[in-house]
Amino acid sequence: MRIAMWSGPRNLSTALMYAFGNRADFAIVDEPFYAAYLAQSGLDHPMRSEVLADQPNDPADVIAAMLAPLPKARPHVYHKHMTQHMTAGIPRDWMRDVVNVFLIRHPARVVASFAAKFENPNLEDLGFVQQAELYDHVQALGQSAFVIEAADIRADPEGMLRRLCTALGLGFDPAMLSWPAGGHASDGVWASHWYGAVHRSTGFAGPEAALPELHGAVADLAAQGMPAYNRLAAVKLVS
Repeated sequence: MRIAMWSGPRNLSTALMYAFGNRADFAIVDEPFYAAYLAQSGLDHPMRSEVLADQPNDPADVIAAMLAPLPKARPHVYHKHMTQHMTAGIPRDWMRDVVNVFLIRHPARVVASFAAKFENPNLEDLGFVQQAELYDHVQALGQSAFVIEAADIRADPEGMLRRLCTALGLGFDPAMLSWPAGGHASDGVWASHWYGAVHRSTGFAGPEAALPELHGAVADLAAQGMPAYNRLAAVKLVS
């Protein structure tokens, strides 16, 4: 099985990747289109040169690697994808050959966390609209598309991971509930900038607190993300 997990930034995505990466039957791949996205967009992200040097810049090479035969020792692979990486120049036809899951988080939480790491973000940086578009694309392909919410996982990690595994036709593995501190060998080269908190973790953090209070431009940004978030939240998995 090839799982494509689609989320925006600051969305529990690395922790969920570690959960699957701690299973003996899964390999994990961290944001395989990041370099291709930077090459095509020209954006000046933190560690841009390191990312471009570390990954294929041609989307065709990325897709070929993602769809290559899986080793018998690890018959499943989990691809962590950022929805904002799927620009117009990156093909999407390969999405019919994977199981697509969409990880959502309330825009207020995403914006508050992302703005602390990235100066002057815009709506496109956060991937809300692209996530809804990709969900529609998968539906148009006639594929099943599953939605899971970060806050639900943090509130009940075992219950929600069991629910997700059931939807995927996988057995639940208790190893998904914890992982070693310090990161994973499959982390992207950008981990040193973005993954500090999850590298210090050994499992999912507890339930999230009240929504952050936002003002000004960041509040407007969160409001712009709400329609896409609400659309997917309406069809999310529940434990």
